Amino acid sequence: MTKEKKPHEVDYDPLCNPDELLSQEIPPGVDRRKFLMRSAVVGAAAIMTGKNLLAADRTAEAVKSMPIMRPLSSGLYVHMAAKGPIVITGDEFYKVGPGPSSSHTIGPMRITYDFYQRCTKLPADQLAKATALRVNLFGSLSATGKGHGTERATLAGLIGMEPATVDPLFLDSLRDKPDQSFKVKLGGKEIPVTLKDVIYDAPKGEFHHQNTMVCHLLAGDKDVYQLEYYSVGGGFIEWKGYTPPKKNAPKYPFETMKELRAHADKNKLTIGQVMLANEMSIAGKTEAEVNAFIDKIINAMLATVKSGLSMPEDDVLPGPIKLHSKAATVYKRAQDEQNLADRGIGLLSACAIAASEENARGHLVITAPTGGSAGVMPSIVYGLMEARKISREKIREGMLAALAVGYLCKHHATLAAAEGGCQAEIGVASAMAAALVATARGAESRVVENAAESALEHHLGLTCDPVAGYVQVPCIERCAFGAVKAWTAFAIASNEIANRHRVGLDETVQALAQTAKDMNSKYKETSEAGLALSVVLC
Repeated sequence: MTKEKKPHEVDYDPLCNPDELLSQEIPPGVDRRKFLMRSAVVGAAAIMTGKNLLAADRTAEAVKSMPIMRPLSSGLYVHMAAKGPIVITGDEFYKVGPGPSSSHTIGPMRITYDFYQRCTKLPADQLAKATALRVNLFGSLSATGKGHGTERATLAGLIGMEPATVDPLFLDSLRDKPDQSFKVKLGGKEIPVTLKDVIYDAPKGEFHHQNTMVCHLLAGDKDVYQLEYYSVGGGFIEWKGYTPPKKNAPKYPFETMKELRAHADKNKLTIGQVMLANEMSIAGKTEAEVNAFIDKIINAMLATVKSGLSMPEDDVLPGPIKLHSKAATVYKRAQDEQNLADRGIGLLSACAIAASEENARGHLVITAPTGGSAGVMPSIVYGLMEARKISREKIREGMLAALAVGYLCKHHATLAAAEGGCQAEIGVASAMAAALVATARGAESRVVENAAESALEHHLGLTCDPVAGYVQVPCIERCAFGAVKAWTAFAIASNEIANRHRVGLDETVQALAQTAKDMNSKYKETSEAGLALSVVLC
C-alpha cells in the first residue's frame, strides 16, 4: 500500500493551479479577459522554463504588449459624462457646411469662427497687445487634415466665415492661391493671417480627443488668449471647460431605444411623432417651425443629389488620386437595366455617389451624421420622394425618426471616425437611413428599431482608411453601400416576425462603442493602414 504523502511532499504541478499562473489583480485600463489569458501564458511560460516570476512581474509582462483601453473622449460631454435624457436637437445634428468632412472641415471652421467671436469680445488692453493669430492642429486633424482641406476651413472661420453660408469657391481659391493674406479686425487694429498660421502639429500624443486643436491670439510669441477645442464628430464642437447649454426638458425623456419605443407604444405614436414632440419641448419651437427646419434639410439633401448627378462624366475630383466622377454614368446606365430590382439598386447607388462626390469636391453637404457619410441619407430621401412618390409629410416623420437613431449613437458611442473608424460614420448613417425608410413606409416602432439595428450591426468593425487622406476612396462608394444596406435592413425587418428579432439597437450601439475602443488606432482616420497603405498612387 502506497504511503500517503503529506502536503509538503506532494509532487507539485503549478500548471494544475491557475492561481499560480494568473495575476489576480486586474490593472486599470485593460480588458479583463485578454489580461487573464496573457497572464496565464506568461505564467506557464515562466514555469516551463524554470523561472519563478512574482505576481507583479507576471502583471508587468502581461500588460506590456496589451493595448490600453481608454474611454471614448474621456471627460467630454459628447459622450455624456453627465447622465440624463437626450436633449440634442435637429438643428444641432443636421448641419449644412462644406465637405469633405464634418470633423475636419465643418468642425474646425465652427471652432475658429467661435474663437474669432471670443477674441472680438476681449478687453481693449488685451487686444492692443495682439500681433498674430495661430491655430495648431493635433491628432487626426494633423494626420489627414491636408487631404481634407482642414487648413482652408480653419482659416475661413478665423476670418469670420460660417460653414452654412461660406462659398465653396472661396475655399477652392485658398487651395489654388495658398499665399493669400487676410486681415482680421480686432479692436482698433487689423491682424494679418495666412494659411501659414494654421500649423499641422503632432499627429500622435495624449489628447482629450483625436480631433484636437488649440487656437492662439498672440503678442509676439506669448499668448494673449488661447483655448483648446475638440471637433468631436458630426460637426459638433467642444472646448476645455465646456459645459452643455441649459435646455428645456423633453416631453418624452429617453436614454435608450427601449425607452423611446415604450413612449411611442404607450401613447399610440410613431417614433417620428415622439421626436417631434421632444423637438418642440426642448427647443421651445412650434410644430410649424420644426417642420420648416426639416423641410430645409430635405431640400438641401435633394439639391446635393441633383448637383452631383449634373456633373459631367469627365470631371475629376480634387487631389492626387485623380478620381473621375461616376455618379452620372452609373445613373444613366442603371436606367437601362431591364430588371426592375437591378435598376432600383443602381439608381439608389448613383444618388449616394452623387451626394458623396459633392462632399469630395468640398461643396455644401448635410451632416447626417457626418460629411464622410453625406451620401447615404440624401440618396434615400431622393429615392423615396422622386421614385416612390412618398409624401413630404411622411419623409419629415422619417427624418425625425432618423434623428433618434443618430442621437442614441452620439449619446452612447461616437460619430467620429477618428475615434471609432468608419462604422461611426457610414454605420450610423445607414442605421439612420433604415429608420427613415421604415417610418416613411408606415412601419410600427419595433420594425423601425429592427431596421436601424440591422443596418448598424452589419457595419460594426468598419475601419477608416482613406487613400492619401482624401474622402474619396473608399468613402464615396461606401455611401452607396450604406444606402443599399439601409434599404436591405428595412426589407428584412418589414418581412420578418418583428418580435423574434434577437438583437436590439441599444445592444448594438454598445457594441459600436466597445468596438471603437478596441479598434487599432491605425484604422481610425490616420491613413496608416488598410487601403491607405496598400493602394500606391502613381
